[in-house]
Amino acid sequence: MTPRMNIAAEAPALYRTIRAMDGQIMESGLDPALLHLVKLRASQINGCAFCVDMHVQEALEIGVPAQKLHLVAVWRESPIFTAKERAALRWTESLTHISATGAPDGDYEAVRAEFSKAELAVLTVAIGAINMLNRMGVAARLQHPNRERG
Repeated sequence: MTPRMNIAAEAPALYRTIRAMDGQIMESGLDPALLHLVKLRASQINGCAFCVDMHVQEALEIGVPAQKLHLVAVWRESPIFTAKERAALRWTESLTHISATGAPDGDYEAVRAEFSKAELAVLTVAIGAINMLNRMGVAARLQHPNRERG
């Protein structure tokens, strides 16, 4: 796959704004490990290889177990995830597939049971932000590094 464009270079002010928002999300007080699981799951759904690779690497760097990262795609089938992680992943899937789900009340109630109103607001913004970044990455055909080749 050949990269199509460099959004950061062509729209630098907008790109910096989006990256700054992502930085605020990571500093919001929500567990960074949970945020990386959410970002990873949305990136898997959206098919953004660049973002999948980046969030796996960042999660490993902060100590998220590799096994948990391998199982994010099948989180419903694995007992390794906490109730809070399950609620966040469910909300992530609901919002990422929003045209099909409409963000149903059951998904909202599940995530609301695990998060305060303020935490849920941040989580919802985080999901929106990663979906936007995924769309930019897929549109631009961003390439992840090939660590096997060095």
